[in-house]
This record gives sequence, structure tokens and C-alpha cells, in this order.
Amino acid sequence: GGELKAEEVLEAAIDRVEALNPALNAVVTRLYDQARAALAAGVPAGPFTGVPHALKDLGALYAGAVTSYGSRLFAGAVADHDSEYTARLKRAGLVILAKTNTPEMGLAPSTEPRLFGPTRNPWNRAHSAGGSSGGAAAAVAGGMLPMAHATDGGGSIRIPASCCGL
Repeated sequence: GGELKAEEVLEAAIDRVEALNPALNAVVTRLYDQARAALAAGVPAGPFTGVPHALKDLGALYAGAVTSYGSRLFAGAVADHDSEYTARLKRAGLVILAKTNTPEMGLAPSTEPRLFGPTRNPWNRAHSAGGSSGGAAAAVAGGMLPMAHATDGGGSIRIPASCCGL
């Protein structure tokens, strides 16, 4: 055994996303270059230093990246700043490598936006991953990443967690 470098962990997570996402459709925006640049610049020491992470494509702004809310209305909405939540994740040392699928405006209990298409359940692709944090749940349950951002206003993580066995 030995220690892994954060860059090795990031590349392993990227490889997993690229291998599994075509079947699951959990990740809708790749931020690989930004993640690599963050590591090269040095991420802060914290409880999650170097751990790969994904943001839900709903509400969490990442400077330079689209936050679409799963809607064609916002498909080109590039954030000009990080939301406070994103800034806190970065300060905790997390390395944000992607944004995950969500139903349009987070309004449905199943992640099937017209903009990106449905997220599939990693245990049975004929079943729903739930919503609105279906992309996040499918990414974690499917083994793409160790954790991902999710929200809950009316079951938005509880439903996907239940559907995906988390």
C-alpha cells in the first residue's frame, strides 16, 4: 500500500465518469480542466482536501460554468462568480469536477429534463434515479465519485437516495 496523490484520485474519478456516464447520464457538465487547474494551484488544507466532488446543476454557481437548472431557458447561463456554497466547498479542499443532472427547475421527483435526458438508476437502468438530486445520487451510487452536492426542499435527496440505495 501507499498514498495516492490528489491528481491520481481526480484522474480515477474522471475515468469513472467517462466510463459510466454514457449509461447513467448523471453528469451533464464536465469541469475537468478547472479541477486539474485547482489542484495545480494548490487546494486548501481542510477536511476534504483533494476529494473529487460534483455540484448539482441547480442553484450552485461555479464561475465560468453554466448553471442550467435542467432547463433550455438557462442552457447558456454562465455564472460570473461562485455561489457561497461553492466557495465553501472549495475552502474545504474539495475538487469540483462536474455538475450533475436535475429535473427542469428541480420541480419533479424524477430526473428527466428535456435538456439533458433522463438519469438512469445505477442498479436498474429501466428504473428512475429519482429527483431532484437524481444525478448526484446516481453518480455516487454508481461509483463515479465519493460524494456529490444535493439539495432537499420536498424529498429532493431523500427520493434519489432511496431509489439509488444510498
